[in-house]
Amino acid sequence: MAHKGFTLWFTGLSGSGKSTISERVGHQIQKMGFPMEILDGDIVRTNLSKGLGFSHEDRDENIKRVGFVCQLLTRNGIPNIASVISPYRAARDHNRQKIKNFVEVYVACPVEVCAKRDVKGLYQKAMAGEIQHFTGVNDPYEEPLNPEITCHTDKESIEESVEKVIKKLQELGYLS
Repeated sequence: MAHKGFTLWFTGLSGSGKSTISERVGHQIQKMGFPMEILDGDIVRTNLSKGLGFSHEDRDENIKRVGFVCQLLTRNGIPNIASVISPYRAARDHNRQKIKNFVEVYVACPVEVCAKRDVKGLYQKAMAGEIQHFTGVNDPYEEPLNPEITCHTDKESIEESVEKVIKKLQELGYLS
């Protein structure tokens, strides 16, 4: 059975819920009988983008590398998920132009809520000046202007967010 490849690009602050939602969405898609690959930002950073820092240029390079892999998967009929902060709009737009069937999911959550969820204490360290270039604290996050899906994880449950994503993919014709 031939599948239609697509890239589901999750973007949002650290702690917003990107990984949690994307894992559950990926599991749902697999249960529907589709192959699925998930590229999570933390895993990508230790493998595909090892050695890159957190400067604007390095972040853009990281996002372009993830986008290249997503482009290959999509082109070969493999649905895939990228779950990466991807703070800069231009880098996300670059990938949107390169990847056919690109669906952007903005996981919106106020920085104060993300900081409360932070089990690693990274927000606290960034706010104390111990970590530089931390997105949402001392480095910018440029919100998407027209994402196909927005999940407000401070107002909706994980299940509601997952359902919203699956429903939109069905509406777009990527899942039957």
